[in-house]
Amino acid sequence: MKNISQLFLVFIFIFSGQLMAADLASAKSTGIIGEQANGYIGFVKVAPNDVKQLVKSVNAKRKAKYKQIAKNQKISLGDVEKIGGKKTIAKTKSGNYVKRVGEGWSKK
Repeated sequence: MKNISQLFLVFIFIFSGQLMAADLASAKSTGIIGEQANGYIGFVKVAPNDVKQLVKSVNAKRKAKYKQIAKNQKISLGDVEKIGGKKTIAKTKSGNYVKRVGEGWSKK
């Protein structure tokens, strides 16, 4: 019985972090982060550490993908980032935040 209780506690500990960790959609819907014209996610307001880590991870993955596309298409990284920004802003749900070129944060 003691082993089952300990196993249960370990299980709860492992999965509680995953349950509490931010996900992209909820961070966007609460207005903490938004999509930017530069192709990356930005902070609309002060974010907790789990959201900061999420944004860092997502932006790193995007940058790697943008670099790959730029290399394959033989265009600049900046051009790919701009295209990425347009696409992610276009896909952003109504009510979430976006930051277009030359503008501040606004709700879509």
